[in-house]
Amino acid sequence: MTTTMTQPVSTSDPTSPPVMFGAIPFSQLVRVEWGKATDTRASRWLLAAVAASTVGLMLAPILSPSSIEQSYTSYLSFAAVALSILLPVVAILTLTSEWSQRTNLTTFTQEPRRMRVVISKIVVSLMLGVGAAVFGALVTAAGLGVAAASGQTLDADLTAGLLMAFVAYVLLNVMTGVALGALVHNSAAAIVASFVLPIGFALLGRASQLVADWLDYSTAFTWLLNGEWSGHTAQILVAVALWVAAPLAVGLVRTVRRDIH
Repeated sequence: MTTTMTQPVSTSDPTSPPVMFGAIPFSQLVRVEWGKATDTRASRWLLAAVAASTVGLMLAPILSPSSIEQSYTSYLSFAAVALSILLPVVAILTLTSEWSQRTNLTTFTQEPRRMRVVISKIVVSLMLGVGAAVFGALVTAAGLGVAAASGQTLDADLTAGLLMAFVAYVLLNVMTGVALGALVHNSAAAIVASFVLPIGFALLGRASQLVADWLDYSTAFTWLLNGEWSGHTAQILVAVALWVAAPLAVGLVRTVRRDIH
């Protein structure tokens, strides 16, 4: 009796190294998200609108010296308000791009760990916020120079604390956009909410001091911008918890658990 022994034939080249599929570096995720946020026609127009509105609003204290306080902090406040209008929209679009453009399947197939993708989007949003704050400070300096050259007397009352408050104000407004985008997953709905909710709570705040002090984040963030922590610390922290921390936490959970197709 003859027994034939067979061995499985390997289809791979034994001399070639095994193929290893490593994780995508986080820095690469950040670069990709940075490109999505800045390197499209829509994003460029939106960032240009942020810059234009900042420069345009800076003209208000220059052209109305008799009705607007002529001080360093006053000029810086105009830059902060201008940045808070459209910059959160940029953050919203950064967080909602996968869901609104239906690229979530592709993105989360290439990087199944969704939390890394979301964190990279948050990092990009904060980078844009810091860049916008620097731009706002430069526009403020230019506005102060124009005002001084025109003979206006300016109160040099700006301190390091108020400058840091300006940066914090800009970043917190960016983070409200991040939180809304992470929570809603729909660009149009999140953008509408970013404009309607502050207006709605501001109107309610006229009828209720409780709403004005504790639920209207515009008021709380303005206290922060003006360095008015004394007596308002609790309200500022509650505003950050309600409008940034809580919706962002829920949004992260929803992003991780939501079905994609």
